[in-house]
Amino acid sequence: MQDNKMAAKPIRRLLWSMGLPMVFSMVLQALYNVVDTVFVINMGEAGVKANLALTYVFPVQIFMIAVGVGTGIGINALLSRALGEKDNKKVGLALGNGIFLGLALYLVFLLFGLFASRWFLSIQSSDPEIVSMGSSYLFIVTVFSFGAIGFNIFERFLQATGKTFHSTMAQVFGALTNIILDYVFIYPCHMGVEGAAYATVIGQIVSLLAAMALHYGLNKEAKHSFRDILPDWSIIGAIYKVGWSAMLMQALLSIGMFVMIRVFALHPQGDLINGAYGIYYKVSQIALFSCFGLSNTIISLLSFNMGLGDSKRCGQCILWGIVDTVIVAGVITVIFESLAGPIAELFGFASVGEGKEQIVSLCQTSIRIASVGYVFMGVSIAVQGILQAYRKALTPLIISLLRLIVLLVPFALIFIQQENAPILVWWSFPLAEGLTCFVSLLILKVTQARQKETKNHLS
Repeated sequence: MQDNKMAAKPIRRLLWSMGLPMVFSMVLQALYNVVDTVFVINMGEAGVKANLALTYVFPVQIFMIAVGVGTGIGINALLSRALGEKDNKKVGLALGNGIFLGLALYLVFLLFGLFASRWFLSIQSSDPEIVSMGSSYLFIVTVFSFGAIGFNIFERFLQATGKTFHSTMAQVFGALTNIILDYVFIYPCHMGVEGAAYATVIGQIVSLLAAMALHYGLNKEAKHSFRDILPDWSIIGAIYKVGWSAMLMQALLSIGMFVMIRVFALHPQGDLINGAYGIYYKVSQIALFSCFGLSNTIISLLSFNMGLGDSKRCGQCILWGIVDTVIVAGVITVIFESLAGPIAELFGFASVGEGKEQIVSLCQTSIRIASVGYVFMGVSIAVQGILQAYRKALTPLIISLLRLIVLLVPFALIFIQQENAPILVWWSFPLAEGLTCFVSLLILKVTQARQKETKNHLS
């Protein structure tokens, strides 16, 4: 077992060596949507409406990611523990049932794309141009979502065995494909938002194919047979014992965004605020997904060492996991505060459509104000990773509910009624993050005390 780096190398070195590639990978995932928006909003007079269309579609895209990531985290936790326990049969079943779940999830989103795309846009906008652009984009990204869902599964296979660099490389291939095709499809080919959608799904498919090649070529310690793909309900139950809460936590990003869109729509300048919010939300995912990258590293590393029964290394993983996630969030805060203007200008470098200057200005304001809460967010997300490794389902979900809905929405409802609402409303985010951070640390303290009591009782 000392041959496995997760059992032998110093914890903090592992957190960075495994975590940085995962952070990079998650940031690239966030950049898919940022790049789409940069190209779309700058494609001419239709850019402002196209940006709103993509904003209204984004909750579904987040939900697709949520389902894939939640399932992947459950697979990751089960697979990491099985590897730590040297249970080859469970390793094979975790891999095979992960593939089965990926296929089943794709079928669900395929059906949604075929029959519900236009309905979803029509409940958010009465503008026929926005509905048309948004439903076309949504149809493409759901019908061809097997790339996104499949990559989330195979990425976890690589991460569970410590091959985070390889999973990142697969993500890089897809991201580069997406960026190149975004330009080609939107501008020379004049395909508009449909071009952005096709660029996104092709990039996701490239990442999936690369991850599959790397897994089957390099993951010698993680093998499965064809029979392992047949559903084993005890294994699926074990995956979702951890994964269902992770899935719901990620899904709350979708629900929270949808609710905030409706809150901002209450203001007379609702379209302006939502236009800026759609841009800010995608940019903010760079910070969010960076923290998730380290949180996922905590899950793999802590689960593995819990499987070994090494309490010292588990304690180090918890301590440095929180510290290092805060460091990453703090660095991103400094970058965003320093470069808020240039970042916002990315969404207004081409011909200016109606309202675009106001959107860019408000986007800059949103980045400066909301990024104040990123450090608090980093603590909460690190704690969620620790709780997931402890195989807790409810408490990580409570943390997400607090930061995304329970605390955020009331602040937003209060600020949206004020005279200077387009500015004040962005303070909802750091206020909610700060309060959630405090509650997260209390939950972690109580959970660790109960874990210690249970261990002492059993001994």
